Amino acid sequence: MHDPHTLNCRSYDAIAADWEDARTRMSDAEAGLLAQLLDGLPPGARVLDLGCGSGRPMAEAVAERGLRVTGVDQSASMLALARARLPGHDWRLARLEGFEPDGPYAAALAWDSLFHIPRAAHAAILRRVRAALAPGARFMLTVGGSAHPAFTDTMFGHEFFYDSHPPETSLAMLEAEGFIVVRHEFLNRPNGGRDKGRVAILARVD
Repeated sequence: MHDPHTLNCRSYDAIAADWEDARTRMSDAEAGLLAQLLDGLPPGARVLDLGCGSGRPMAEAVAERGLRVTGVDQSASMLALARARLPGHDWRLARLEGFEPDGPYAAALAWDSLFHIPRAAHAAILRRVRAALAPGARFMLTVGGSAHPAFTDTMFGHEFFYDSHPPETSLAMLEAEGFIVVRHEFLNRPNGGRDKGRVAILARVD
């Protein structure tokens, strides 16, 4: 298997236009979670989006609330779309494994991004997010929904790397880093085959 970073970066660069056409809106569950993440934030508050992709639909929805996005992604092609869509925001080309957030941030999200990174790096990423959040801030993320080894799968004809702890381990890791889990739910359940499941988590810090 190719290096996960190289594989995913090349593949996301290759499918950027297809992703842009396909990922135009949030599901009702995603919209509800995002509303809870951003509830009560004042205009201009900083929101960190780790794995922001093209900026649609998550960062776009954050910006529409008058908040300032710092979007981080490893795909230059995806970031080019984000910059074109939301030019007044902060877009950074970086790997999440090495990115050092310059907080404080009023909220953060890592939506459908953490499970593209080898699980050995997840705890350190969570630790850096926690350190960059302001008191009372919230964090929204997705993790894999079952126990499984790392694997690859295809999207728009290109191969991608996936890895995740089972959800109970991810929840325990968040708590170990000082997060208080507010809500967690399956967005799709594992089917024993190709679909390994996907869990959404909303957490906060004191």
